[in-house]
Amino acid sequence: MSTLTQTDLGPTTPADQPAAAPPGRTGRSPFAPQGVGRVLTGILLTVGALATLFPFYAMVVLSLKPNGGLFFPGSLVPNDLTLDNYARVLQGNQVIRWALNTLLYSGISVVFVLLLSSMAGYAFAKKRFPGKNVIFWSFLGMLMVPYHITLIPLFVIVAKADGVNTYWGLIVPTLANAQATFLMRQFIRGIPDELLDAARVDGASEFRIFAQIVLPLCKPILATLGLFVFLWHWNDFLWPLVVAQSPEMQMLTTGIAGLMQDKVPMSVAMAGSVVALAPIFVAYLFAQRHFTEGATMSGLKG
Repeated sequence: MSTLTQTDLGPTTPADQPAAAPPGRTGRSPFAPQGVGRVLTGILLTVGALATLFPFYAMVVLSLKPNGGLFFPGSLVPNDLTLDNYARVLQGNQVIRWALNTLLYSGISVVFVLLLSSMAGYAFAKKRFPGKNVIFWSFLGMLMVPYHITLIPLFVIVAKADGVNTYWGLIVPTLANAQATFLMRQFIRGIPDELLDAARVDGASEFRIFAQIVLPLCKPILATLGLFVFLWHWNDFLWPLVVAQSPEMQMLTTGIAGLMQDKVPMSVAMAGSVVALAPIFVAYLFAQRHFTEGATMSGLKG
């Protein structure tokens, strides 16, 4: 009868065992079929990202160019840069007033759209009342109606109520947002009914349940929706164009479009566009984490 040796049993200690491959490195060649696919995907994504960023690069470079140096392709080379165009925009063209008007229009709209859509979404998701489904789908049908069809009747109503060239005439008609109500309703449906029933058993009123339970749980979708609503109103052009007709009531979008009609240099108009874009970029940086969480959770809930 033969006797087994340590060599026959194989390595028994960690030092005797072969070293494991580092995490993320499988040893597979990048030119294997799957590796080639990843490389092509990376190249396509890089090309797409560069194509997306190119207009922003061109806008910034052109805004820093002195007048007369805006001929492609030499005009896009970042040399001979100057801030004179920004000084001209901020000093001579009411851009600060337009930015304040736009900030007021966007900020107030965000607050009221989030409040109204969350209240409506809670009612459609958790409350029972006659005709709820008919009202909800009728309200949702507003999404099927093109905005341009309602523009003239809405303007006539606002004009008869003396709302032209007023802040309320700009803001109030945009507060009923069917898309925001639908998103809030879908998110609130995911909140367990048992949680709300437990609060009712403890004697909490419906307003307290909504304010202290539902709204805190909706922070991710509120942050995401708030950013979207802010962007919609900040970039809105058509409604401010027909309602805010006086120079003092103009928004950044309509004001910068007016600069082009005044035949100012392209570099000055591009500087105005960068000024209009900066607050959106800052708002995204502050809401980026909540925006990602809200988008992910909305996608998981379908």
